[in-house]
Amino acid sequence: MRFILAKDATDVSQRAYDFIRKSILQNPSLILGLATGSTPLELYKLMISDHKRGNLSYKKVKTINLDEYVGLPEGHPQSYRYFMDNNLFNHIDIDKNNTKVPKGNAINLDKECEEYSSFVSTNRPDIQILGIGSNGHIAFNEPGTSFNSSTHIVKLKDSTIKDNARFFENESEVPQQAITMGIKDIMSAKMIILLATGSSKAEALYRAIKGPITEDCPASILQTHPNTVILGDHTSSFWIRVNREPE
Repeated sequence: MRFILAKDATDVSQRAYDFIRKSILQNPSLILGLATGSTPLELYKLMISDHKRGNLSYKKVKTINLDEYVGLPEGHPQSYRYFMDNNLFNHIDIDKNNTKVPKGNAINLDKECEEYSSFVSTNRPDIQILGIGSNGHIAFNEPGTSFNSSTHIVKLKDSTIKDNARFFENESEVPQQAITMGIKDIMSAKMIILLATGSSKAEALYRAIKGPITEDCPASILQTHPNTVILGDHTSSFWIRVNREPE
């Protein structure tokens, strides 16, 4: 596990993009695992702006997203498919047929989960972008999720619903369930880049990196991954607690 202390949230995103850009230039058919939420938005803006300057093409890139709310149609403004289309895919030259997001409104959710895990197993991400929840979750793998889990349906914890309520009119509109890539699926990625910004993530980040490896903090399993990069900013007291110097 490698730690990089960035100057601020913008620097976190820039450093993450530097990894992605270099990797795509080396392998134009890269498989890129993507995340949603507020943390990767600045990263996606960098991907768009550099593409529009003619510096990078995504024509052969494939993407796989971590999760989706259960019950929301793909066109719903709060669905993660809508999020990805509007914040990235519609603004770069990627083939939408090469973008994979779980179908949260599938008629048979168990079959969707099984097929999604099968897809991931045969399309291992070269790079997987992750965020971390305030309770240590990665994707929608809440505390208590088995490290051996594959894609599954999860009932969201109250803390996660509260964290995501800012994207809805009110907390009552946040779906209670999500379909999420399992921890075993996530760990199959060849490289993982975790982005952590803001003091609200400090305690979870500390537990993930310096605490015991426990299913009570799903992100702690990243300690066992052979190629994980943690990018964090100065607003997180975590970096003071582990007494790391800026790079």
